[in-house]
Amino acid sequence: MNIIEIILMAVALAMDALAVSICKGMTIKKITPGHILKVGVYFGGFQALMPIAGYYIGKTFADVIKSFDHWVVFALLAGLGIHMVIGAFKEEKEHTSDFSHKTMLILAIATSIDAMAIGISLSIMKTGLWVNVGVIGAITFAMTAIGVVVGNKFGNKLGVKAELIGGFILIGVGLRVLIEHLVTGV
Repeated sequence: MNIIEIILMAVALAMDALAVSICKGMTIKKITPGHILKVGVYFGGFQALMPIAGYYIGKTFADVIKSFDHWVVFALLAGLGIHMVIGAFKEEKEHTSDFSHKTMLILAIATSIDAMAIGISLSIMKTGLWVNVGVIGAITFAMTAIGVVVGNKFGNKLGVKAELIGGFILIGVGLRVLIEHLVTGV
């Protein structure tokens, strides 16, 4: 993966967390630096941790799936992308202004499960883990920190668009991996 693809993947992964951070921002009357930092650390941290777990799960099973790994990568990325696109059209869930550690932990885990699948994909593609994880975590931190501020200022106008864009990016990266394998055999 080149750096542009890594950044696009990180942006796509961050879209769920961005949508949630915008919604969290909408629930706060007066936003503080603590809100911004907490959202960024939870979402960015878990988006960075989950690919690590996925990577080592993928490495464990790499020999078993070697002959069809490109289909696994495609299925994971395209499946996540389709899930995000469908989710963009579902009714909005109610969001509260609860910023407790328990609530933030649940939200961070829920929005980063797809990052575990990305980690599995990274192990199959034999691409570097740590640069990817760093970029994913940093971009998610920045996007969600900004998202809570945007949500506080502008409301719910970006939520659906963010998930749609993220979904289409993941589908595109999955297609690229599949097509590259089918064309080059690598």
